[in-house]
Amino acid sequence: QVQLVESGGGLVQAGDSLRLSCAASGRTISSYAMGWFRQAQGKEREFVSAIGWSNNTNYADSVKGRFTISRDNAKNTVYLQMNSLKLEDTAVYYCAADPRGGYVYTRTYHYDYWGQGTQVTVSS
Repeated sequence: QVQLVESGGGLVQAGDSLRLSCAASGRTISSYAMGWFRQAQGKEREFVSAIGWSNNTNYADSVKGRFTISRDNAKNTVYLQMNSLKLEDTAVYYCAADPRGGYVYTRTYHYDYWGQGTQVTVSS
């Protein structure tokens, strides 16, 4: 089993930056693909970004050029650097883990483990 704990969310103004962290425990995630998803109030959970075991990455079109995903295997942690935040980025952000690792999937059903989420609120 893998436990995931997100942190780093908060209330920021449009144009600001935040860095989310996802700390894993229970197993080493170096061979896992790790994803970030978000869910705004009243909407379905949507893909944000993912990183594979070889550091291949994928981004939703809505965040390309603004968000950067990275991983630190020594710390068993994945990060999401979010720059130039917009009002529409407001959501609960979830970290997810896919043990198969090689491909960076965008659908929630490919991920076996999920964190509890961290709230990101962007105000004008």
